[in-house]
Amino acid sequence: MNSNPSPAAVPAHVAIIMDGNGRWAKSRGLPRLEGHRRGAGVAQDVVRWAADAGVKQISLYAFSTENWERPHDEVTGLMTLLATMLTMQVPAMKKEGVRLRVLGDVSALPRLAHQAVQHALRATAKGERIELVLCLNYGGQQEILAGARRLAQSFRAGEISEEALDSMSPADFRRLLWRDDLLPVDLLIRTGGEYRISNFHLWDAAYAELYFSPEFWPDYSREAFHQALVGYQRRERRFGLTSEQLHAEVSSPHE
Repeated sequence: MNSNPSPAAVPAHVAIIMDGNGRWAKSRGLPRLEGHRRGAGVAQDVVRWAADAGVKQISLYAFSTENWERPHDEVTGLMTLLATMLTMQVPAMKKEGVRLRVLGDVSALPRLAHQAVQHALRATAKGERIELVLCLNYGGQQEILAGARRLAQSFRAGEISEEALDSMSPADFRRLLWRDDLLPVDLLIRTGGEYRISNFHLWDAAYAELYFSPEFWPDYSREAFHQALVGYQRRERRFGLTSEQLHAEVSSPHE
């Protein structure tokens, strides 16, 4: 098997749970926030690695809806770090053709963090090389619940008929979610040695390929990311079909 990911097999949308910042810091006798600061630098690197590999979208789980329950000092530090680092990275993002997008309820962020996000969104709007989707105040269950509420409101308002409701497909419902204009997640990576997806991209995780890395996020390397892409290349994505069905679908247009 080729040790390099084939361009044709590169996932269009890679999602990453950047886990292990706090444990990385603790193992070195450092404050947890230092782990997050180191991890922010790796996040900047992984966007570049993804762009170099031909990935179109990369989404990073920067702050979940559950993260508000962490100690107050850590939450405050994370929000300050977000505002500072994101502002500092805007010139490099523009230079490298990165377009920032967000997934989640950013209106709930503290003022300085919210302003930094809005500034970065405007400043990078013309980026065409890769889209960076920062998942901020995001939760997969919350996203699906918001979609269900939107559907109920549309039905009550008479914007959708009972017949349309009965015949609604998963693709139809996905258009009601916050991710309606994002590419489906192809590859979901989690670092830090944990084996769960922690309320991340629940809808698209139904058929995303999952890849778990033992490295704490601050130690994550280009080589580790490369191996995840190679691992993705080696998998057969069947979406509920058999291998024989997939091969028949591929060959039939040429018969």
